[in-house]
Amino acid sequence: MKFYTHQHKHYCGIDLHARAMYIWMLDQSGTMLVHKNLPTPPEAFLRVIAPYREDLVGAVECLFPWYWLADLCAQEGRAFILGHALYRKASHGGKAKNDKLDAHKIAVLLRGGMRPQASVYRAERRAPRDLLRRRGHLVRQRAALLAHIHHTTSQYHLPEIGKKLAYKAKREGGEEHFPAPRVRKTIAVAVSLIDHDDKLLGEVELSITRSAKAHAGQTFSRLHSVPGIGQSLALVILYEIQDSPRFPRGQAFVSYCRRVKGAKESGGKRLGTAGQKIGTVPRRWAFAAAAVLFLRPKQPGKEYFTKLEHNHGKATALTGLAPKRARAVYDRLTRAHAFDLTRFVTASPLRGETEPTV
Repeated sequence: MKFYTHQHKHYCGIDLHARAMYIWMLDQSGTMLVHKNLPTPPEAFLRVIAPYREDLVGAVECLFPWYWLADLCAQEGRAFILGHALYRKASHGGKAKNDKLDAHKIAVLLRGGMRPQASVYRAERRAPRDLLRRRGHLVRQRAALLAHIHHTTSQYHLPEIGKKLAYKAKREGGEEHFPAPRVRKTIAVAVSLIDHDDKLLGEVELSITRSAKAHAGQTFSRLHSVPGIGQSLALVILYEIQDSPRFPRGQAFVSYCRRVKGAKESGGKRLGTAGQKIGTVPRRWAFAAAAVLFLRPKQPGKEYFTKLEHNHGKATALTGLAPKRARAVYDRLTRAHAFDLTRFVTASPLRGETEPTV
């Protein structure tokens, strides 16, 4: 958990919604200066903070409408703090809850240096990251349509189609496999949607790849040097991580990729684990997929995994391989050299990863 501890003359807590925001402003001594419900046009916000612009810091929750406010504060030269979405218990632990109280609590926690903060994603990379996440939606939709076609054969107790429908050439005429006219129409609709998704996915991937080469061409190429990481995984890692320098060491990077278990201890006794949801889902998925793809027959990791499986068992070997892959990626992001398989397989053996003590 990272807290914002810098001192300022004025602290502004903002409970932000799509069409309105409640502002509560304190000075350094804790005196209330402003508490007001406003519409969201930037001019209204700038007008309210105008008398207190000197050394002002603003904070909001990590909810969907924060992009424009972060950009506005950056344009005006004001500090902006994005509250961490999973550390909101202090803000919502009171008997009553409303926009006014939420804004007040945000300002008080910010003034006291107890405001957990999240990273503010860089403005020029937000649109490619959001487009990449929409790509994930299209991929899941396409997979569901392909599964629907296979499930329909089971529903009507028909023989398996026997072709890999993921390829367009093998989908043509697939509806003829079904004798009932209405079923054939259902399958034809599914095939048409899959074809449309394929076209959209090609356009989306081309656009994101061009952005990645423009934003971080050398880093993007180094990620490709890691066995098992292709174009799609490299894009996810590049845009979901944002900046490697914000992670002081590999352990913190692996932890934020949901590949480290947080230990709960009290009085010298271990009470279990926690923090499984700290970090984003795409990062966790990316390194799980990278670990599995590393083990494909033509990949150089197959022999290495066989040795790990013999020493630790298959489940432990797979679980421990994903953090090692994350560490390898961290090295590619922080050092200007390609992946070295020999160094990877001779590095420290698998061990239980735990969250470092703060």
